[in-house]
Amino acid sequence: MNILYEEDGSFKVGSIMTDNTTSLQVESLSGKRSKIKAANVMLRFTQPALSEFLPQAEAMSADIETEFLWECCPQEEFGFEQIAAEYYGHQPSSLEAAAALIRLHGAPIYFHKKGKGRYRAAPPDVLKAALAGAEKKRQQLALQERITTQLIGFELPPEFTAQLQQLLYKPDRNTLEVKALEAACAATHLSAAHLLHRCGAIPSTFDYHYNQFLSEHFPKGTGFPPVELATWEELPLATASAFSIDDATTTEIDDAFSIEKLPNGNWRIGVHIAAPALGMPRDSDGDKIAVERLSTVYMPGNKITMLPDSIVEAFTLCADRVCPALSMYNEVDTETLELLNHESRVERIHIAANLRHDTLEPLFNEQTLAEGKLDYPYAPELALLWKLAQKLEAGRGKPSDNSTQQVDYNFHVENDPSSEHARVSITNRRRGSPIDKVVSELMILVNSEWGKHIAEHGFVAIYRTQQGGKVKMSTVAAPHQGLGVAQYMWSSSPLRRYVDLLNQRQIIAMLNDAEPPYPKGDTALYAAMRDFDTMYGIYNDFQRHMERYWCLRWLQQEQGEDELVVTATVLRENLVKLIDIPLVFRASSLPELPANTRVQLAVTGIDLLDVNVETRYVATVEEAA
Repeated sequence: MNILYEEDGSFKVGSIMTDNTTSLQVESLSGKRSKIKAANVMLRFTQPALSEFLPQAEAMSADIETEFLWECCPQEEFGFEQIAAEYYGHQPSSLEAAAALIRLHGAPIYFHKKGKGRYRAAPPDVLKAALAGAEKKRQQLALQERITTQLIGFELPPEFTAQLQQLLYKPDRNTLEVKALEAACAATHLSAAHLLHRCGAIPSTFDYHYNQFLSEHFPKGTGFPPVELATWEELPLATASAFSIDDATTTEIDDAFSIEKLPNGNWRIGVHIAAPALGMPRDSDGDKIAVERLSTVYMPGNKITMLPDSIVEAFTLCADRVCPALSMYNEVDTETLELLNHESRVERIHIAANLRHDTLEPLFNEQTLAEGKLDYPYAPELALLWKLAQKLEAGRGKPSDNSTQQVDYNFHVENDPSSEHARVSITNRRRGSPIDKVVSELMILVNSEWGKHIAEHGFVAIYRTQQGGKVKMSTVAAPHQGLGVAQYMWSSSPLRRYVDLLNQRQIIAMLNDAEPPYPKGDTALYAAMRDFDTMYGIYNDFQRHMERYWCLRWLQQEQGEDELVVTATVLRENLVKLIDIPLVFRASSLPELPANTRVQLAVTGIDLLDVNVETRYVATVEEAA
């Protein structure tokens, strides 16, 4: 005797070896013996042969019209043999009963299973909805297959045009477009970005990286809502005129300097910081904008400012204007350059000039200072500030020794960064030049002194501390060992950093004998410190990422038609840094060489999407010392 039984949702056949009433020992066509429950047996049969039963039953089942079978079914629950008799019009044979069972089981939309071999016909309204759903699913699968085929052929499906941002940066794996994209990626062995790039969906690799950053951190765009500035009392006008020193591309000019001769013969050196806190008190519209962005975002060829242009223009220390400023005046002994006293005030000051690095550095440098060349604007003032900067640096325990200073790299992008015609130039300048030292030492001075006065006054502020080699932000004045100062408060860049703007509010309140905008224990202060620290790190990571991208674009420019060979320094193992540009990468073909060895590498591949470069080792140029 043979049986048809159900196992794991499918039907199987076997010959009965032993019948134990509640269970049976059966042998399958392959000769495998197994134990099954009697409750799982659907039919017992002798004809046709075991090997022919299921094929014949399935063939007969295929001839049964599902819709007609559904129409034959009663409204109440029924067994498969019952409906087989209704359908065939006579007592069904084993094959006919099996055919009806297979058809019922294979059409769950039409027939709802209620038990072993028992079903119930779906109600008409339920069936209609289920059929509509099944048809929709069929169409979706067909669409998904068509999209996958197009992608494999590197053709961009029209459905992708309006969804590219989401597909690239925030894919929803429940959508058929993403499923089709993943299937095409698996078939082509390409990442989603590389595949879509091959399809022409990413015309600009710069935009790919830039938009990825925006989608995550600026989902609403980089524009600003309309904002009005608060009014402030008329400020006294300073007697001096000031000048600033900035990079050529700087529009948010935060700081400037002035020099006056006092009646007692000493110098009065002023450091003047833009004062946007006057027009942006706590919780104002401008403050809400600044606290959301927290910092200006920098990248080669572009930037995303913390503040709207209208606010920047109102407070930037632009030449030929009288600007509100938070000033610190430092009386300096004419002979010894010792700092004798400090005085801070909120005032207006005339900005006479904006000096720029690119034009100033060829004139104001260590060589021209040593030769006594003072034939350029503000030369005597700059020479005095240079001497003072050296004095301040030595007083911090940081003697002037530029031999170990690092190199800074400047990126200049010509034309639209999104264009393939954009060109980048990368120049380097040694950190610790007279320009750098004058600005940095005077900024350290005001940030340290204002931090000291704020703490002595009992106000809280946000400090940058370093102890035991660990740098962190704190609301408590503590030493910054790396700078050699007892405390260091960020307050000199209020147009570009929210922490500086917040601290400036505290300083102005202190100078005006007013209540601090942020009292001790204010949760807004701690939230701003935490959020700023997080976002400042994210923005810096993005800046480094885009600098790496433009390094690769520079390599493309230099490559031309011939193979490009570059010189690099081994950092460790197969990690190298190029000599001419700040690009660090792994050279997999590099032999084992000690650190500081100079090697030549041939550029064999540049990937602007993954921001990576492939090279081949050519030769060792210089052994490590």
